[in-house]
Amino acid sequence: MGPYVAGVLVPLVVTILLQNRRSRKKRGLPADVGGEPGYAIRNSRFTAPVETAWDGITTLAELFEYSCKKHYHKKLLGTRKLLSREMEVSADGRSFEKLHLGDYEWLSYGQAFEIVCNFSSGLALLGHQREERVAIFADTCEEWLMALQSCFRRNVTVVTIYASLGEEALCYSLNQTEVTTVICGQKELKKLVDISGQLDTVKRVICIDNEIPSSAIVAAGSNWVLKTFSEVETLGRGNPVDPDLPLAADIAVIMYTSGSTGLPKGVMMTHRNVLATASAVLTIVPGLGSKDVYLAYLPLAHILELAAETIVPGIGGSIGYGSPLTLTDTSNKIKKGTKGDASALSPTVMAAVPAILDRVRDGVRKKVDAAGGLSKKLFDLAYSRRLSAINGNWLGAWGLERHFWNLLVFKKVQAILGGRIRFILSGGAPLSGDTQRFINICLGAPIGQGYGLTETCAGGTFSDYDDTSVGRVGPPLPCSYIKLIDWAEGGYLTSDSPMPRGEIVIGGPNVTVGYFKNEEKTKEVYKVDERGMSWFYTGDVGQFHADGCLEIIDRKKDIVKLQHGEYVSLGKVEAVLIVSPYVDNIMLHADPFHSYCVAIVVAAQAAVEDWARKHGINFVDFQELCQKEETIKEVYASLVKAAKGARLEKFEIPAKIKLLSEAWTPESGLVTAALKLKRDVIKKAFSQELAHILLSKKGEGCFLSIAQSGKIQL
Repeated sequence: MGPYVAGVLVPLVVTILLQNRRSRKKRGLPADVGGEPGYAIRNSRFTAPVETAWDGITTLAELFEYSCKKHYHKKLLGTRKLLSREMEVSADGRSFEKLHLGDYEWLSYGQAFEIVCNFSSGLALLGHQREERVAIFADTCEEWLMALQSCFRRNVTVVTIYASLGEEALCYSLNQTEVTTVICGQKELKKLVDISGQLDTVKRVICIDNEIPSSAIVAAGSNWVLKTFSEVETLGRGNPVDPDLPLAADIAVIMYTSGSTGLPKGVMMTHRNVLATASAVLTIVPGLGSKDVYLAYLPLAHILELAAETIVPGIGGSIGYGSPLTLTDTSNKIKKGTKGDASALSPTVMAAVPAILDRVRDGVRKKVDAAGGLSKKLFDLAYSRRLSAINGNWLGAWGLERHFWNLLVFKKVQAILGGRIRFILSGGAPLSGDTQRFINICLGAPIGQGYGLTETCAGGTFSDYDDTSVGRVGPPLPCSYIKLIDWAEGGYLTSDSPMPRGEIVIGGPNVTVGYFKNEEKTKEVYKVDERGMSWFYTGDVGQFHADGCLEIIDRKKDIVKLQHGEYVSLGKVEAVLIVSPYVDNIMLHADPFHSYCVAIVVAAQAAVEDWARKHGINFVDFQELCQKEETIKEVYASLVKAAKGARLEKFEIPAKIKLLSEAWTPESGLVTAALKLKRDVIKKAFSQELAHILLSKKGEGCFLSIAQSGKIQL
C-alpha cells in the first residue's frame, strides 16, 4: 500500500470506527415502570431516579445554608453599578434609553446569607404568617434570589409571577393564591398601584429599589404597608427571629406558567421536586464547581432559570446578573463604548432560550457578510472545516488546526459572550440544528439541549456533553423516566418501526403535585401509578432513537386537520420556516375549512433592509418596505427554500403570508416571557388579517400563494 493510499484510507477507517462507536453508545436504557403501558427509558448511568446530590440535604433552604457556610468568603452574587442613563435620538426621531454600566460589585456567600436571615426575620416582624403566601413580581436580580431564600427559611410558599404579565393575569394570579405580601421592582409597583382596587388580599408591598415614588405612597394610602427591601432587612437585623425550616414535601413555589393559552396555571412545586432536577443536572454537566461563573439574565419566574440558580450556589459558583437588553456590547440598552454584561463578567456557563442564540448567530453572520472580502472567505473556510470535524469527518479541522481557526477567526466571536464560555444550556423551545452547529463552532462550546416543562421542574431529558447530534434532546435526566404511550388518533404508536413513537409521559421525583385550585386539570394530566410514581402527560409527541435519546416530533394540540384530510403540525412547520434569515418570528395558521395553511410573518428588520439596499429598493421606513410586493416575494421565496430543504409536504408550506414590521415581545402580550407564541392571542389580534389572506384570491393584498406547479406567483 503506497503512502498516498494509506493517507486516504487510514483517516477514513478511523472516522468510520469512531462513528460506529458513537452510534453504539447507549445513553438511555429500557426501564421497568408502572402505570399505563408504553415504552419507557431511563438514564443509562442510574438504575433509580436521583433525588439529591448533596448528602443529608432534602430542601432548598438546607442547600442554601449549607453552601453559604461552606463557601463563606467566596463571591456569590454580583450586580453592575448603574453609572448613568442617557436618551439617544435615532435618525427617524425615535428616542432610546442607553445605560452606562460599571464593573460587577459582589456579595460573598456569607454576606448574602446574612441578608437572607435578616430579611426573613423582617418579613416575620412585618406580620407575614407562615401560612400566608408571598409573591415575587420583579425582573431577575440578586434581591429576587435572596427574597426567595428568605421565604424558604420561614417555610413560606412563594408565588412567582413574570414581570411582563398583563393586568388581567396579574390580578388572577394574586387573587387566586390569596397573596398577602408582594415583593416587586419600581416599575412593577406602578402596575400594582394601577390595579390596587382589584386586589383582594394584599396587605404588604416591599419594593426592591431603594426609592419608592411618592405617587405610589399616596395611592397605597392606608391599604398597604409599603417598605423597601433594605428597610425590611434592617428591621430583621435588629430583631432576629428563629427560622422555621420546611420539609421536603412542603410547597416551595407556586409557579404561574407564562400562559400561552388563556389564563396562566399555578404549578405547585415542592422542595423535593426542584432539588431532584438540580441534582440530576449536576450529574450531567462535567466539571461544574466553585470556579464556574454563571450569567443570569432569564426570568427567575421561569423554572429553567430558577433551577440554574439553585445549582450554582450548590456547587460554590458565582452568579453575575444582567438582562437581555444589556447582554452584549451591542445590545439595545448599552451605551456605545460600554461593555455588555457578558464582556464585563466573562462567564463560564450560561442558560439560554433558542431566540437568544438565534440572535447571536444572526448578529455574527450580519457582521461577516458586511465585512466581505478576505474576512468572509476565511470565516467560511474555517466554519466549513470545523463543521466537517463536528459531523464526524476525520479529515475535518481537529487538533492544531482547530486551535489555529479559533485564534484566527473565532476568538472575536467568542468575545461576544466574554471569551470563557465552556457550556451552554438551551431550553424553553426547540433549538434549530443550524443554530446549534453555529454555536458549537463559533463559541467552541457544547450546547446541552434540554426538554422539560414547568410541571416537571424543567426535568425530562438533557443531551450528553459528548453528543454532537442535532435535532434531539438527549436521554432521560437521572431524576426522570421517559415513557411513550400510543396516540392512535395521531398515528403514533410505540410499535412503530424503526423507532417507537407516542405521547411523552414523564415520571420521577421532579414531577410536581399539580395545579393550584384546579383539580379538574390536575386529574387530566397528572397520574400516580400503582408503585407510587407520579407521571405527567405532556401532550408532546416523541420518538426514541436506538441509543435511548428522545426526539420531539409533534405536539397533540398543534396538529390541525385540513379540508382534504391532511394533518399539519403547526409547531413543526414553524420551527422549519423560522430559520429563514428574513424571519424574526412566524405563526402558522390552518383550519378544517381550507385545503391550505397561511402564515403571519414578523420580518427581521436588519436582514430585510440589507436586502432592499443591495437591490436598490427605496423605502421611507420599515413598515413601508414590508408592504412592497418585492419584499414579500423575497421573504416568501426564502420560506419555500427552507421548507423544501426540510422536505415539507406541499400542503405544509403556507400558501399565503402576511408580512409584519412590528416585533412580537412579551410586553406586547403576543409571546410569553420565554418567547413562546401565544397562539390564541395572536389569532385574535390579527383575526382580520388571517380572514383576509385565507379568503382572498391571488394578487389581492399583501400576500402570495403557491401555484400547483410549486412556482411562486403574486
